[in-house]
Amino acid sequence: MSEIIKTDAVVLSKLNYGDTSSIVSLYTETDGKISAIVKGGRSPKSKIGKIIDPINHLQVIIYKKNTRDVQILSDANLVAHFLNIKEDLDATKYGFAIIELVKNLTAEHEVNQKLFKGLIKILSLINDKKENPAFLFGRFLLFFLSELGYEISIDKCSICGNNLKAKENMGFDFNSGLICSDCFESHPGLEAISAELFELIFCLKTNRLAEKFNVLLMDKFNLLIERYLRFHITDFKGIQSFQIYK
Repeated sequence: MSEIIKTDAVVLSKLNYGDTSSIVSLYTETDGKISAIVKGGRSPKSKIGKIIDPINHLQVIIYKKNTRDVQILSDANLVAHFLNIKEDLDATKYGFAIIELVKNLTAEHEVNQKLFKGLIKILSLINDKKENPAFLFGRFLLFFLSELGYEISIDKCSICGNNLKAKENMGFDFNSGLICSDCFESHPGLEAISAELFELIFCLKTNRLAEKFNVLLMDKFNLLIERYLRFHITDFKGIQSFQIYK
């Protein structure tokens, strides 16, 4: 028996299906990630097909049946299409990186309203140009890690538990996170990070101003977190949007 769901959703991806239809991946407020078919969605006359594009925030009606993997999207209305993200290459890169992470690293039908609200908020902030999109992406990434269960502590050393203080010879353990200078010296083979990179991570995590940092430092931050995710999630292949939108 089908259940009719009316909910807000962000379009994560869209693929052609058959001659005229599309299959979309949606991150919904009430049902988590859902795959749905838009029948006739590629027809020029389709109202839904014109607004079912990645990053768009929609209000959708879905016919859901637990016995099928792909649900039926019967109607949709546009809430926001984040035009400023799509018209700026840098913003596009980070916007698509965000929805890529949500699509690839969240489980089907796993509801997380905090993550949904965070997704809408970060896309709105990037669209409104409240801050450099690279820094906004970093803030979302640390929040996203926490929601996945891989939060990085910025207060305590992940090995000894002592308070962390920015020093030149701090380190990073891909199994557990940031480590103090003493543990870095006594545990060979760990990744060294600079005091500046630690301070950037601290500012991103605590929502403090990051504009004093060179935006190029975000490349080191992103590489560090990608390697951290690869360590914990064997199927994770990195953020492909960074390669597409160079």
